[in-house]
Formats: sequence, C-alpha cells, structure tokens
Amino acid sequence: MIKIEFDSIVFQEGKTYVAYSPKLDVSSCGGTVDEARNNLKTAVRLFLEEAEKMGTLEDIMSESGYEKAEPNLN
Repeated sequence: MIKIEFDSIVFQEGKTYVAYSPKLDVSSCGGTVDEARNNLKTAVRLFLEEAEKMGTLEDIMSESGYEKAEPNLN
C-alpha cells in the first residue's frame, strides 16, 4: 500500500457535498463535508489499488506529478 498526500476541493451541489482531487482527477460525495472527504479518501485508495492491479500505477502517478521516493537507508 502506498501513501500519498493530495489536495482536495469541496463544494456543495444542492444538498450534496462533492470532494474532488484535481491532481488525480478523482471525486466522491457525501451529505456533509467530512463525509465527502472520507469518501474521497476511499475513492482515491480504490483508484490507486485498481491502477496497481492493472499495471498503470506508475504512469498515473507520473502524469499526476508525483515522484517515486527513494528508500531511506539510514
């Protein structure tokens, strides 16, 4: 499992809150801001897990501007 940080934008559409990660182009929604953010975290995790299974994770991460961290051997 990889850990990444990502920005999110939360906005309201009617009674629903939408959380969107522009860098990854992934979104989710919920009835509250917190629910939308938590659902976005789940959506991003599932998106990355599926990309890893499909063998496209490195390409997606590179296209999104993420760099592979070098292992810390200290």
